[in-house]
Amino acid sequence: MLWTGENAPGYAHPGDAGADLVSTEAFVLQPGERRLVGTGLKIALPDGYAAFVVPRSGLAAKHGITIVNAPGTVDAGYRGEIKVALLNTDQAAAHEVHVGDRIAQMIVMPVPRVSFTRVDELPDSVRGQGGFGSSGYGDRSGVVSGAADDVQEGTRA
Repeated sequence: MLWTGENAPGYAHPGDAGADLVSTEAFVLQPGERRLVGTGLKIALPDGYAAFVVPRSGLAAKHGITIVNAPGTVDAGYRGEIKVALLNTDQAAAHEVHVGDRIAQMIVMPVPRVSFTRVDELPDSVRGQGGFGSSGYGDRSGVVSGAADDVQEGTRA
């Protein structure tokens, strides 16, 4: 992948799916505040690929820092700087970001181009129209709602 800018995306460990993106800015993100943060990185993806900017799990778990539009999509034709819309979800603590801090990850994936065909009716599927919560949520009894046929002694089969 071609890139230009101040900071090359890098993988922290062998086998990592996400390459780290770093901040080119120093700032304090107050509780509930969001900010568009520069990474200094521009990329040229091949046709048929997209990059997805996702939160870093450690920042989310330890500090409540996430990305407003996660995942952010970088299309193959985009040539501008990759910026990250950070959000501090912590209700009480501000979060300090320094130049060079890892603020997000970028996952590059093939994305097939599809053709959309209008039909009068869609074919059936096992899931059907089940949407949000259709795979079940546990209640206090241990029985998973929305999946009664699959429940045996309080667990999903």
